[in-house]
Amino acid sequence: MGRILEGIKVVEVALFGFVPSAGAALADWGADVVKIEHPETGDPVRALSSYGFGPGDGGVTTLWEVFNRGKRGVGIDIATPDGLELLMCLIDEADVFITSFMPSARERLGIDVDQVRARNPRIIYGRGTGQGPVGPDADKGGFDGISYWSRSGASTASVPPGYDFPILLPGPAFGDIQSGMFLAGGIAGALYQRERTGQGSVVDVSLFGAGLWAMQASIAGAAAIGADNIVQLDRRRPPNPLTNLYRTADGHFFVLGMLQADRYWPGLCAVLGHPELAADERFTTLALRTEHAEACVAALDAIFTAMTYDELVKALDSQEGQWAPVAVPGDTLTDPQALANGYVQQVDYPSGARLPLVPVPARVDGDLPTLTPAPTLGEHTNEVVLALGRSEEELINLKIAGVIS
Repeated sequence: MGRILEGIKVVEVALFGFVPSAGAALADWGADVVKIEHPETGDPVRALSSYGFGPGDGGVTTLWEVFNRGKRGVGIDIATPDGLELLMCLIDEADVFITSFMPSARERLGIDVDQVRARNPRIIYGRGTGQGPVGPDADKGGFDGISYWSRSGASTASVPPGYDFPILLPGPAFGDIQSGMFLAGGIAGALYQRERTGQGSVVDVSLFGAGLWAMQASIAGAAAIGADNIVQLDRRRPPNPLTNLYRTADGHFFVLGMLQADRYWPGLCAVLGHPELAADERFTTLALRTEHAEACVAALDAIFTAMTYDELVKALDSQEGQWAPVAVPGDTLTDPQALANGYVQQVDYPSGARLPLVPVPARVDGDLPTLTPAPTLGEHTNEVVLALGRSEEELINLKIAGVIS
């Protein structure tokens, strides 16, 4: 059995990270994704630097590869009549069209919903927007640091006690990639609906809406307590010392995640070699540990900071409570669980470079896609245009006219 979207054709007219990451997910699921770029300037993400790395570092353009692996790349100037017609011929044969262009640009270029569906009524039209398709800010653009992270409340909800500024995104495209996965999932659902009804659909996902989805427990919780924000947790005084961050003697951080704290407390104290702590009258129940949280954390800190990480692993793995190391991104490349499940895959490039990429996390029947490099600018233009029935002479003339790359 092939991958779940094998045989599905996707046309992508999108820039930067959000919607292209949806295209990458669809490609991971087996769809044939044709990315349309301007034949000269291409997608701006090809030249984007972020968080200390940029184009060419390590022999590859990292952000371009993350968002566009596994696609075919075609250079078409869709602002020209001939270029638009080529795009429409691709749309005639497509199952899905995805775009991140603003409403005014879509209308001006002739790729808005009604214009595309006039050519292909059964197509699934996927729109990625900043704030949503309607409302006072529907015509405003957005990036994930603005619409997903800041406007949703995630930035302020991430502020540790005593810090006097909201927190910036934890990494490049953090919200783009989450939002793109939502768009890919919505498209998969729309394809299923089309199989049942024969009707195409419009699928909308916005960065703002995706951020609100991620923050919904905090939004509801703040409303429940009549506040503007949830309570910011302080690791020195957590409501549950067994869901908290700690550090070992050799500088490794780890997190306890024992929500059923009373169940795990005695066993944890035993494997740490301090059964007397479980009997301490200040700590015998969760309610008492919450009341005396600062003392409980101090007691655990004293134990953990006297242990090496290897000693900690041996102890914590011998009890039932949940815990995990606090990793930096590079640690994931050697994480045995990530490797066993194929959660990180090394992609090889003709230059000899290698880049670790993460396949789409939703798998069906254990299918693991084989990731391949993103296309160079216009890499597949010739084969795609010729497959539309254009002759070699027409191909050359379109190149001379600057319509295609």
